[in-house]
Amino acid sequence: MTNEQPSNDSDVPLAVPVSLLTGFLGSGKTTVLNKILSSPNMEETAVLINEYGDISIDHLLVEKIDENVVLLEGGCVCCSVRGDLSTAMRDLLVRRADGTIPPFRRLIIETTGLADPAPVIHTLITDPVAAGRYRLDGIITTVDGVLGWGTLDQFDESLKQVAVADRIIITKTDIADKQYITNLKKRLSALNPGATHITPTNGEINISDLFDAGLFDSDTTPHPQKWLSIDAVKNAEHSRNNNNGHGHKHGKDSDIYAFSITSDKPIKWEAFTEWLDMLLTTQGDKILRMKGVLDIEGQEKPIAVHGVQHVFYPPQQLDKWADGARLSQMVMITKNLGEKIIRETFDRFVIQQK
Repeated sequence: MTNEQPSNDSDVPLAVPVSLLTGFLGSGKTTVLNKILSSPNMEETAVLINEYGDISIDHLLVEKIDENVVLLEGGCVCCSVRGDLSTAMRDLLVRRADGTIPPFRRLIIETTGLADPAPVIHTLITDPVAAGRYRLDGIITTVDGVLGWGTLDQFDESLKQVAVADRIIITKTDIADKQYITNLKKRLSALNPGATHITPTNGEINISDLFDAGLFDSDTTPHPQKWLSIDAVKNAEHSRNNNNGHGHKHGKDSDIYAFSITSDKPIKWEAFTEWLDMLLTTQGDKILRMKGVLDIEGQEKPIAVHGVQHVFYPPQQLDKWADGARLSQMVMITKNLGEKIIRETFDRFVIQQK
């Protein structure tokens, strides 16, 4: 984060929305991706996967363009990432421009089950081509409805995949114990109260529920309150406080903190960036995700900020305040970094600078 002033140009065309599909090994990610690719309303979608061997797409294949690219039914393009993600994303743009592949309006990146989502998100933010032509729409995480509890207990990667998610799909619910699913949902909500839970009915998913999870919807209209999910996070905080700070935390879950920060007074942009730079320099690897809409002194319109670990998107000015309420609101999800130090430093660096 730098002292770069927020852009005043809210009419800049939005780039291709990118959905990151992640989830631990065996959690049903393959099944979800196949359903997305076979959906009739997902035409003009490009997909980047790690290797074709990781997912069965033979029944969807129409034409093999080369060793890395196949054209699927419905006009989707599926590409194998065998090297650098940035190169693969740039190659998609080149192929679209020269007509080698059909036009696409959405990109889905499927990660391996052991992957940390952060490096993919960093590519979207920092790569000079990707940052200008793509934007993060949301992170979709699959959680095994039969084995998910044990996976969360054993693997830090699974915890992080859940903590940064915008959408959580609980799979295999048709063969799982109902009470187990109920308890699993409570645990997932405690880890990431702002994420939307999606539970397939008889294995079927409403595909449209997976997308438009970012700051902007498909009509390029900002919906900051929906994006922040501030009410859900505050409700989780209230529940946690009423349970002596524990709530539904289990084992390693106690290392994950989700909380909100609100200020009803305009804040100075320089003071905010100084605080954030300090936080990222000293604790960046512990900040899994941060989203915020700020009331900046001297700015009539709200400013949106969004980051993952050490890297933040450029701040963006929105058209107007939701419901006329001018508040600075942030949602943070951290690991091994309690909210007390965040609140104390925010107060010292930002609030007391007034």
